[in-house]
Amino acid sequence: FKANQSKYRIDTANIVTGGESAGAVTAMTAAYVDKISELKNYKKASPQTLEGDSGNPGYGTRPKAVMCLCGVGDTTAMERPSDPPMLWIHGSKDPLLPIQWGQQVVTRAKNIGLLHKAIVFKGATHCPWYYGLPNWRNYMDSTVTYISKFLYHTGLGLDDDEAFKKVKPIPEKYQALPFGAVKPKGWLKQQVQANLNGFTGHLDSLVPDLILKDDIYAKDRLTRKIKSKDVGAQGGGGAADGEDTSWQVQFLWWNSETQSNWRDGYIRSAILAGDKKHLARIATYIKNILATQDADGYLGIYDKELRYKFNQENGELWAKATLLRGLLAWYDYTKDKAVLTAVTRAVDNVMINWPINNSHPFLAMKPDVSGLSHGLMFTDVLESLYQLTGNQKYMDYSLFMYKDFSAQVINEDAQYRKLLDTTMLLRGHGVHTYEHLRTVAAAYYASGNPQLKLALSNFLNKITLATTASGGPVGDEWVLGKKADATKRGYEYCSLQELLHSYASIYAKTGNKDYGGKIEKLFFNAAQGARHPSQSGIAYLKSDNSYAMEGWLNLDSADKHQVRYKYSPVHQDAAVCCVPNAGRIAPYYIQNMWMKSANSIIAALLGPSVVNTTINGKQVTVNEVTAYPNNNVIKFEVTANTKFALKIRKPDWAEEYKINTKYTEEDGFIVIDKAWNGKQIVEITFVPKLKVNRDINNEVYFSYGANVLAMPINATESKGKSYPVPGFFDYHYSPKSLSVLQYAGYPAISLPNAQGRFVVKLFNPATNAILSVKLIPMSETILRQVTFKHK
Repeated sequence: FKANQSKYRIDTANIVTGGESAGAVTAMTAAYVDKISELKNYKKASPQTLEGDSGNPGYGTRPKAVMCLCGVGDTTAMERPSDPPMLWIHGSKDPLLPIQWGQQVVTRAKNIGLLHKAIVFKGATHCPWYYGLPNWRNYMDSTVTYISKFLYHTGLGLDDDEAFKKVKPIPEKYQALPFGAVKPKGWLKQQVQANLNGFTGHLDSLVPDLILKDDIYAKDRLTRKIKSKDVGAQGGGGAADGEDTSWQVQFLWWNSETQSNWRDGYIRSAILAGDKKHLARIATYIKNILATQDADGYLGIYDKELRYKFNQENGELWAKATLLRGLLAWYDYTKDKAVLTAVTRAVDNVMINWPINNSHPFLAMKPDVSGLSHGLMFTDVLESLYQLTGNQKYMDYSLFMYKDFSAQVINEDAQYRKLLDTTMLLRGHGVHTYEHLRTVAAAYYASGNPQLKLALSNFLNKITLATTASGGPVGDEWVLGKKADATKRGYEYCSLQELLHSYASIYAKTGNKDYGGKIEKLFFNAAQGARHPSQSGIAYLKSDNSYAMEGWLNLDSADKHQVRYKYSPVHQDAAVCCVPNAGRIAPYYIQNMWMKSANSIIAALLGPSVVNTTINGKQVTVNEVTAYPNNNVIKFEVTANTKFALKIRKPDWAEEYKINTKYTEEDGFIVIDKAWNGKQIVEITFVPKLKVNRDINNEVYFSYGANVLAMPINATESKGKSYPVPGFFDYHYSPKSLSVLQYAGYPAISLPNAQGRFVVKLFNPATNAILSVKLIPMSETILRQVTFKHK
């Protein structure tokens, strides 16, 4: 079936194995035996391969579900709740395979939390539906009914209603603070200001046709008469060169994303920097955009003849999500009730026109969609309104949105049934996939449904397989069912922002400090390593091992249409999406550096910052003084007159630390619970060690504290396109000489008077020589080698 999928149009995601007696044993083996070590119980199995060498080698036999009829299975191979669900039917008087044998698989399924259905035919013999046996017709009818119900509800999930039923909503462990409660200091503030001085503060002047000249939310709203629009996405070489650019060029909603994602980052950056000039410009914009709201509350990009009337690709929800996120940040900063009222009315307008459980906002007649699936991120706005108002209707609508999204026939990774299939690697457009993670989390917390918990767990596991050593999630721009690879796969800057945002959302929900480690790794390494170290520009696509930045991936110039591997303040020859997101990522990191719980304030992400909030009705200020991650001494200056717990996340790499006050450890947090009086100082020194790590492909990489290290490669720089604003250019880089080195087992030695920098001996396979090379933080590099194959 799998080998001939295209020929016979077989849905290989929905194959079920089943059998009776010995056939049941075979079906159970196909479903659960997935390790060579588990073949020891199968004497005739080939010791070389799990799948055998007959038929169509290379295609896995793991099914969507399994039916065990009067049979048994290897319980040691049943290991995870994400294993294929099982239907088990057995006769209580079975003389060939006593029911006590068969019940072992049922007990195992219960113990590991495996979805299963167990049926016992009382007084029945072995396979009692055989023709001629007593009551065989009744047993046959009953068996067919049980199989049908199992396949429909559980095995194939054709009726997913159970997964979307509200069980008991789960409260979030931590509370996100209003935007602006946390302000950056030190290098973080410098970076935000540099963005304002660079691409974030000038993008409207760099691409005026896309931002200033297209008033898409007002007089230039889309109508049936508009058949084309300049969206600034030329798609590499362009259609004239034979490339199919239809996937991006003529999505008429596109400028709403460019404008609103840019403004979201611009608004947040101006607030964080306290830049009066930019804040004044934003205040004017806010006044103008609120004036575009229709009498019924509609804020969006479509005229009345089009809005809410789609059965295909559209940007209705996506244009709103990107716009309203920025407005909500402005409300947090100003507390202007007119802004919150406008957002609330716009959301209510959506909920009226697409009523909950009685409409299909994600209906698509064709499976390849973009703006439509981006629109799932309207749940960001719903979650924010729930946090502001406490009105459960917003979370209920989030659950409805994910249910409708999952029910459609579209090519998206985050759909519920696809997440249940643990053998299906991520394939979709990376930025869609990584942003949708937080919607799945929102749906689970809105419902408390354990089936959505399983889907979320599977999703996170799949993302791990697509994550590089630097924390970057691959997708250049599609994930394509391939695992991460430091050399052959790149990550999109949009994906970095969206996965960081998703991890931060899950961090607040769970309180699990591991998400703090994931966020720091991504932000300090992949994200900083895709920014130009000295010019205002970012890489649309970047790989951990970056041997050239000439437009294409490393030195592979075969794809003549690939232009994304370079540094630019715009990237208009591909799409103006990553630069707006590069202006968002630091503000989103900063907002989530501090969180609250009932009587605690949590240093969730580390770095130079100051937080102002209230606990027990009393003002609390904590000034975090540090150069982290480049220095691991952190001083917390606490000004307060009340009792509370200061919780500081202990980085996962910190095996040792020193602190100047009494503390306890709790779930990976350092806790100082006391009555604070006036100004007091807590100082922590985390003691880093150089670590030799392995990525998912078993390649070696080095880290020191939160920094992933890289061997810098000398490069020749060439300027490309210039822009209407002086000082802005595209930049390309080629290696002056290139030797891809290998790990030879030598220890790295710290350079004197250069914290976080090392020298290590590596093997050059081209010359068979051992070379001493420097390792520096990858955030400081342009061309580099991060991972090293073992000699």
